[in-house]
Amino acid sequence: MPDGPEGATGAPRRREDALRRAGASGDVLAELVRYDVPLLERPVAAAQAVASLSDEPHLEAWTLYASEALRDGAIAALARRFPQLHFPIRAGISGEEEYRAATRRGVWPAAPAGGLGLRDPGSVRLTIHSALVGKIPLLVVPERLDFESLVRAFACRNEPVPIPASMGACIVTGFNNWDRIGRYRDRWARANPDGDWSEEFEWLKARPSLYEDRFILLSTGYYSGIAPDEAGFPGPEWRERSLAIRREHECTHYFTFRIAGRMRNHLLDEVIADYAGLVRTFGAFRDDLARRFFGLERYPSYRAGSRLENYRGTPPLTDAALVVARRLVHGAIESLARVGGVGGGGDAALASTVVTLASRTLAEIAAPDFTIAPPESGTREAG
Repeated sequence: MPDGPEGATGAPRRREDALRRAGASGDVLAELVRYDVPLLERPVAAAQAVASLSDEPHLEAWTLYASEALRDGAIAALARRFPQLHFPIRAGISGEEEYRAATRRGVWPAAPAGGLGLRDPGSVRLTIHSALVGKIPLLVVPERLDFESLVRAFACRNEPVPIPASMGACIVTGFNNWDRIGRYRDRWARANPDGDWSEEFEWLKARPSLYEDRFILLSTGYYSGIAPDEAGFPGPEWRERSLAIRREHECTHYFTFRIAGRMRNHLLDEVIADYAGLVRTFGAFRDDLARRFFGLERYPSYRAGSRLENYRGTPPLTDAALVVARRLVHGAIESLARVGGVGGGGDAALASTVVTLASRTLAEIAAPDFTIAPPESGTREAG
C-alpha cells in the first residue's frame, strides 16, 4: 500500500532487489542495505523547496569582506573580523581562556599571538561564487600548508589535527561570526538606546542564521590526485579545470546540505557531486574522468588507494562489501553517462537532476534501466 511518494514497503524492497542484482547477498547484503540509503527521503518536498532557496543572510557581510579583499588581500580583510587568524595552531589552544574568550564571547585578544604563520597569505583569494542555487563565499588557497592551517583555524579550533593529503576542500558550517553580531548590536543600540542588550542577545542566539556563516575552503591541487597526463590535459589547464571541478563539487554538497539539512561522507553523495561538478565545468558529463576519480578507469580492475576508499562509512564497509560498492559506483557512472548533461536547461535542470539522484540509492542509479523522467511542473522526478 503506498505511503508517501514511493510507498513505505515498495522502496526498501526495490532497493534490496537492486543490491541483489549487483551481486550482494548474505552479510554483504545486510551491510549494504544499511549503508546504501538515499540522502533525501522526501524528494518532492525537497524539489519544491529548491524554488524558495535564496542567498543566505551572511552573504551581506561576506560581500563586504570580498570587496575589501580586492584592495587589501583576503587574509588581511578576514583578520580584521576573525580572531582565529590571530592565534597559532597549537595543541590545547582551544581550551585556553584567551582563545575561548575571543571565539566564544567575541572578546578580541589584547595581545594577538602572532597568527597562523601562513607561508603565502597574499596568494589566498576570496570570492563570492554563484553556486547551483544561491551564492557562497569561497577561499581559494594555492599553498597546501596554508590550506591545512586555515582548515585547522576555521574548522578545528586551531588545534593541530591531521589533515589527510586527500582532502582538497572543506565546507565550514555553523561558524560564529562575531563581526556580524557586533554589527547587529550597533544597529540595535541605535534603534533602542534604552534597551537591554542581554535580553536581545538571548533572542539573537535563538536565530543562528543571524550570526552563523557557511563558506568553502579550496586547495588548488589536481582533482582526486589525478595527474595531467592521466586526465588528458596540459598541466596548467588541468590545474584550472581541477579547481573548477572541486569548486562545483563542493557547491553541490552545499546545495544538498541546504535541502537535506545534512552532509555525509558517502559514495552516493560523492558520485552526485562529481556528476554536477563535471557538468558545470565542461557543460557535459565526462564519464571517463568520473571513473578515473574513483580508480575505476580500467574496470573491472581497480586502482587500490583511490579516493573511493575514503567513503566506507561508519562502521566501515568490509572488503567484501567494498567490492560490490565499486561495482555500484561503476554502474552509477554508466547510468549518468546515459543521462548526460542537462541540455539547455542550465542550473535549474541540473538542480532538479541532483534532487532526483539524491532521492535514490547508489544501487538504484546503477541499475541498467535507470532513467530520469522529465520533471512535471518543476517538482516531480522519477528514476
